[in-house]
Amino acid sequence: MRAARLIRMALLLQLNPGLTAASLARELDVSERTVIRDVQALQEAGIPVRSERGRVGGYSLEPGYRTRLTTLHPTEAETLFLSGLPTALQDLGLSDAADAARLKLTASLLPSVRAAAESSVRRFHLDAPAWFREPSTPQLLPELARAVWSDRTVELSYARPGRDSAQPSTVSRVMEPYGLVLKAGVWYLVGRIPGEGADRGGAWRTYRVDRVTALTPATEEPFVRDAAFDLATYWETHAAGFARTLLRTTVTVRLTEQGLRRLPGVADAAAVEEALAGASGPDAAGLVTLDLPTESQDVAFHQLTSLGADVEVLAPADLRTRFRERALALAALYGTQPENQR
Repeated sequence: MRAARLIRMALLLQLNPGLTAASLARELDVSERTVIRDVQALQEAGIPVRSERGRVGGYSLEPGYRTRLTTLHPTEAETLFLSGLPTALQDLGLSDAADAARLKLTASLLPSVRAAAESSVRRFHLDAPAWFREPSTPQLLPELARAVWSDRTVELSYARPGRDSAQPSTVSRVMEPYGLVLKAGVWYLVGRIPGEGADRGGAWRTYRVDRVTALTPATEEPFVRDAAFDLATYWETHAAGFARTLLRTTVTVRLTEQGLRRLPGVADAAAVEEALAGASGPDAAGLVTLDLPTESQDVAFHQLTSLGADVEVLAPADLRTRFRERALALAALYGTQPENQR
């Protein structure tokens, strides 16, 4: 455990001279006291780590010194070859470049390490899209990826779901695209809207890429990225809140015990959890009433239809009418004998 941490520290100092004890502690997830002890251990092992005091001080290696710790261990090579997402790279138009990089990396490995890397590819495969969802590549994804790589501000048109007719269904935004995230087979764009929010320094927004309907360059010059922005940290912090903003409609339903068991399989997990927390019942008939957040009435109709007679929609009235019409149509269809049996 400590040996691996010491190697990481030496490589961090090689790549980022001048790191402070606080910065190293954050990177290595240890205390600053542990960092000081590890620096002493590296020095005792002959690695020339030097310390500079002052406001701009920190730890660094002697000028010109390079560690010999960059040779890959077989386990590290296995992990590296497992870190790619072939389908995602294909969606982004980067599969050819990834294949070339993989070949170069393979050629540079020792034979024993090369065998370990190839073995991992034969044993593990990551299938990113969720079950029961047909994976699709948004038409504008490769163009968005190019904008992300080149730090190009774009003007995009975005179709907003679940809006009533009094509001426009499509909006336009000028955005600085910072990154793309693949979540359960769905691509999301994360970027900053300049001139909005955060004292006009820019507001961070997340959009589903499959709802971007048009994309054009907004400027010729690349924007200056915020060096403090970390895509993974942003997504972890905001993903749950973003998912909640998609649930703009509330549907009141009454469910049987069987319907309750099946509900998590057809609706959003967070929405079901919230609905169950505020549920009432069961009543004398064993039925439970709850308010289920959902994206729109259309989404609710398609999700709840699969529950059949185990769910009754109580509100909104328009959705209840829609279910009633579907039930009457099914009754008419199945209430008569097929022609070939008459």
